[in-house]
Amino acid sequence: MKIDKPVPGGPCWTELGTSDLEGAKRFYAELFGWRPETDPRQEAGGYTVAHLGDAAVAALSPLYQESQPVAWNVSFAVTDADTAGRRVEEAGGTVVLGPMDVFDVGRFAVAVDPTGAAFQLWQARSFPGAGLFNAPGTLGWVELATRETERARDFYTSVFDWSVNASQAYTQWGVDGEDFGGMLDMGDRFPPEVPAHWLPYFAVDDVDAAADVTARADGAVTMAPASMPNGRRIAVLRDPQGAAFGVYRAPDEG
Repeated sequence: MKIDKPVPGGPCWTELGTSDLEGAKRFYAELFGWRPETDPRQEAGGYTVAHLGDAAVAALSPLYQESQPVAWNVSFAVTDADTAGRRVEEAGGTVVLGPMDVFDVGRFAVAVDPTGAAFQLWQARSFPGAGLFNAPGTLGWVELATRETERARDFYTSVFDWSVNASQAYTQWGVDGEDFGGMLDMGDRFPPEVPAHWLPYFAVDDVDAAADVTARADGAVTMAPASMPNGRRIAVLRDPQGAAFGVYRAPDEG
């Protein structure tokens, strides 16, 4: 993506809710080289921040509710979580949690768009979000998969004022024209029970090797490594606990 730091309206963070925190730490450390640090405070509930070098790049956490799925979640930066939450509801979405303060680091809310995809709002205080994007092992793209693309387009442009770069094959989202993600029409490519969702893509040095590591760790390759018309090579994987995520290598990375 063209964004290389958290900006209002853009993706700023991604976090995994998992049924096996220790297993997830081991898996992603092997796959991406992450160094996980778990917050020792009891009230943090096991929240773990993954680092590459000194940069915080993602988070892993236990499931906090029985109804919470094992999944990766995408957060978008906002200047005011309460105002953004009202915009979500005015545009036809639902705020299902918050807005609420997280210690002194920020204020967040969990929302669901009108097509059923969950996402998060993040109002930064001491923590702006990821400290590194687009490098191997870090967030480099986010993709909405939905069966109601027109409805989703109307919603997100109303809430975040995103720019839209659409073609017959794919729609790309941007902030002031700086693309950071896209939208995929699920159509009949997904089983009917799979809901609309946001999928994070992480940059890697070798997509095929990432798929091999995942398969050997008892994860799954749900979309085999493939080269796209734009020169990117991508794959969609599932970790050993079942959370889906994408990996990619851009053509200008050598």
